Amino acid sequence: MNHEDSSTTKRTKVTKKNEFFVTFVAFVVSLIFVAFVVGIPAQTFRGAVTTVEIPVTVTDSAGRLITGLTKGDFEVFEDGDPQPVTQFSDKRTPVSAGVLLDISDSMRGQPIVDARGALDRFMADLLDPGDEGFVAAFNHLPRILAPWTAPPARLAGRLANERPSGGTAIYDALFAATPMFQRRHFTRAALIVISDGADTASDHSLAQARETLRRSDAFVYAIAIDSTADQRVSTKVNPEALREITGPSGGYTEVVRTYADIGLATERIAEELNSQYTLGYAALRPQDGSWRSIRVRVKNHDYMARSRRGYFATVPRT
Repeated sequence: MNHEDSSTTKRTKVTKKNEFFVTFVAFVVSLIFVAFVVGIPAQTFRGAVTTVEIPVTVTDSAGRLITGLTKGDFEVFEDGDPQPVTQFSDKRTPVSAGVLLDISDSMRGQPIVDARGALDRFMADLLDPGDEGFVAAFNHLPRILAPWTAPPARLAGRLANERPSGGTAIYDALFAATPMFQRRHFTRAALIVISDGADTASDHSLAQARETLRRSDAFVYAIAIDSTADQRVSTKVNPEALREITGPSGGYTEVVRTYADIGLATERIAEELNSQYTLGYAALRPQDGSWRSIRVRVKNHDYMARSRRGYFATVPRT
């Protein structure tokens, strides 16, 4: 090999080394760039702000539902501190609604017939096809008869084969029903409890039932049947105990005097669910699992806002 060939070979090797080096550097730079780009949304995700959504019912002093309000009509406070309302809707959004029916011995005869009819109509006619529902019943033992079902009209007739018997364990039934709300599909949620008797058979206490419901974020409504029929005081329905459960959730307890009035009471609940607002605000503090109080107020003091009274600041489900 002559000198010229040797020089050419050396230049070729140097060129290939340079090309390899440039290619290698470009590869490393591209990896760094990709890692940087991929890292941005990861950091954004970890630092994402949690939005707290609050369904709200507004009524006047006579209990009439108030519609037509705007975002600027509301004030929201978390642990006493004002929170800017970042989301607002006055449109009806889908709701996850569960029904919990007392089928204890006192519901024999016409009472269970009236209750079945009212609940069938509630599921089939008063809820929207885009909603979902579940049905549960209780005497001395609670049972989930049908899990979340959509459209809710498919639940009509689900109570047809239930025969009243046994005692009344309302608080145990609430314990059994509450986990259902962790598996719901919609932000708005409601639980309707129908009973004509005091709790006589629960292993759980009223305080325990109230505490577990705080984690469900559901509006709880109770229809308390206080009929004129002869009934021992110890077994008569206890509206005050039910109000301790429904009040903190944003719902309410309605006392009716006849079983035939159950239908009208469920109509009023459906009307309220159709008339709710949804507010949202950014929770800037870390989600540390603590309980944080919420208060929603309408600037027009002639109106009253009802909503849940707080939430546990846990990382939301994905």
